[in-house]
Amino acid sequence: MRHRSRLRDAAEYALAIVALNSLAYTPPAISHRLARCYTGLLDRALPRLRRVAMSNLAMALPGLDSVQHTRIVDGVFRSLARLLVTFACFPRMNKENVGLWIRYEGFEHFEQALQRGKGVLFATAHLGNWELSAFAHALMTAPMHVVVRPLDNPFIDALVAQRRRMSGNRLIEKKDFARSILQALAANEAVGILIDQNASLETGVFVDFFGVPACAGAGFAKLAAHTGAAVIPGFALWSEKEQRFILRFYPEVAIGGDVEQDTSRIHGILESVVREYPDQWLWIHRRWKTRPTGEAPKGT
Repeated sequence: MRHRSRLRDAAEYALAIVALNSLAYTPPAISHRLARCYTGLLDRALPRLRRVAMSNLAMALPGLDSVQHTRIVDGVFRSLARLLVTFACFPRMNKENVGLWIRYEGFEHFEQALQRGKGVLFATAHLGNWELSAFAHALMTAPMHVVVRPLDNPFIDALVAQRRRMSGNRLIEKKDFARSILQALAANEAVGILIDQNASLETGVFVDFFGVPACAGAGFAKLAAHTGAAVIPGFALWSEKEQRFILRFYPEVAIGGDVEQDTSRIHGILESVVREYPDQWLWIHRRWKTRPTGEAPKGT
């Protein structure tokens, strides 16, 4: 990892505080416009993000033209803006007002999974509002465990962690995740894990994702098979009609014990949801970076 100066970390933290406060203490219409300005600045300051997204889309959705791809990428930055606004407002959310921001759909799938008594593994992704989904679930039902990866900036990492815990959730860092997850599942509790990130050859298996082999982490399927925990896909998806998010739980995914097949089955569901809401998935991530031996990286 490259060395980061303390001055740079402090400057980024100060900017983050200013941005969050500007979104938290302004009327909703203004805060959403401000958030779109911030993500627009990010788009212009880091043009590689849009290049990666356009490359991913050309590979994954070749049936659409470049104009349609551009519209999807524009939507990705709008989706990030909505996430920023809700994250800024976490301190004001509570059991009484959380329904203004989000509601459930398919909650019965979670209830049925809990009845098995072996815990629930939420298969979620950088789709819609992944920060709000866990935060709101704690307020609407019960706190859960969330697997996280520390951010490079320690000041911002502490800020984000503190806000994630505000609704009662418990964070599990990836460096010590196995033991903590096993303990949570043994207590019949829920654990949320992001499954859509690129994995290394050492930790992943290749599955078909949008018709292109993608290296996906094998740990999720192994945990599910080992513990017997129920696997429930869940995503907080934006509804333009309702002007709020819908935390949608999908039917339990059958786990047979074959890591490659189980991982492929889970990603098949994720792909179907991304196809339905393409402008809410994080196409700016190099999802197809890891390639089979001898094949050049994709999505550069």
